[in-house]
Amino acid sequence: MIHLLYWFKLFCLLLLLGLLGACSGIQPTQRIELRLPPQWEAPLPHQGSVIALSQWWDSQGDPVLVELINNAQSVSPTVSVALTRVESARAQQVASNARLLPSINAQTGVRRGVALPGAALATRTDIGLGASWELDLTGANRVEQSAAQGRLKASEALWHDARVSVAAEVAQLYFGLEVCQAQTELARQDAESHTETVRLTALSTSVGLTAESDSALTQAAAAQSASRLSQQEAQCEIQVKALVALSGIPEADLKRKIAFPKAGNRKLTQFSIESLPVQVISQRPDVFSAEREVVWAAAQVGTARAARYPRFSLDGFISNVRLANSGVSRDFTLWSFGPLAIDLPLFDAGRRKATVDFAQAAYRDAVVAYQGKVRQAVREVEEAMVNLSSTEARITATQSAAAGYARALSATRARYSQGLASLLEVEEARRSALVADNAVQVLSLEQRLAWISLYRAAGGGFTPEQVLNSPLPIKAP
Repeated sequence: MIHLLYWFKLFCLLLLLGLLGACSGIQPTQRIELRLPPQWEAPLPHQGSVIALSQWWDSQGDPVLVELINNAQSVSPTVSVALTRVESARAQQVASNARLLPSINAQTGVRRGVALPGAALATRTDIGLGASWELDLTGANRVEQSAAQGRLKASEALWHDARVSVAAEVAQLYFGLEVCQAQTELARQDAESHTETVRLTALSTSVGLTAESDSALTQAAAAQSASRLSQQEAQCEIQVKALVALSGIPEADLKRKIAFPKAGNRKLTQFSIESLPVQVISQRPDVFSAEREVVWAAAQVGTARAARYPRFSLDGFISNVRLANSGVSRDFTLWSFGPLAIDLPLFDAGRRKATVDFAQAAYRDAVVAYQGKVRQAVREVEEAMVNLSSTEARITATQSAAAGYARALSATRARYSQGLASLLEVEEARRSALVADNAVQVLSLEQRLAWISLYRAAGGGFTPEQVLNSPLPIKAP
């Protein structure tokens, strides 16, 4: 009997050592090698002192824009869904942490009856505690805890990404509305000028100084100008309604709040971009989330592998018992330690192996998705910087062209008043000037949209420390 007990202890020790050895390789690697360019190919879009990306919206000096962004983030279904995922992931993390600790339950009860044959009727009162603890020898529960932690941090990063996306969408509509109103003002001036030309031409025609064909031409041009004005006003109304839907602010209140400068071509405050791609990509919330998904997928592989090894659990209880019989009561304590239960998988028709294979496939998908997300992030940053560089190169030339067309229009009008130019020449010069002014507004919007794209591509002020060191996202981007 002693020899059997010895060999049984030796077998248990060897089994435990084998399980601990298996635990060390239960997960695939969580660190994925990436090939990032050593530097950006596109020129960096800033010079001198610039504002930090996380403070970018406040730095624009436009409280209406900040208010719209805050309102939109507070009512956005996308942000709400992202926050719900954070709360769900946090609950899963709490559950996974609890599995590493014993569970304790209070137990109480009252029974009346005959405990033993021939004994008198008695009342028994029990008050006690029961405990159960799964011994995580294979590391399955610790792996699950790591997975839950990774999923929580991924969801918090996506919460930030959702807020950045909403902020960018609001800013695009807001600046688009500003340019739209500036273009509406140009169209209104053009329509008023056409109306005045029609009036003067009609007077000139009535006294025989202008041909009927010129009069008809001015009337047709005036009608086209009025049509353009109506179309432009409709576009602005559509953008207002889009802002109302996005921000949740009533339309009447929104229109009272918005008061754009007349020029409509203000520049945005610049922000800095790190010169090394790896520094910028590490501040992308979607890339950080994809990296955490790799951690989660690796942990799922570990959990599936651990399910193929034995699981150990330990139970125990302690209870205070009072037995009352014929006015006499006795108190005593009952307790037990054990049993030490072992769940040893023997045969499941390949179900656990299939689960491991499925988890490994999901892990490979997560790795590929992460690498693809990194490449996409590099592309988006490069494209945004190329667009910024292009608009910077074109905007000076476009403004110069607009100024030249304006001088040409003024000179043609002067010649027309002296009888040295035809009305057709005046209208041609007017259309050229209008097209040039609109080009300036469109390019101004294009430049601001490129800055907004770069804001999104650079992560919107996100840093991994926001989710690694904080239980909740605490600051709006």
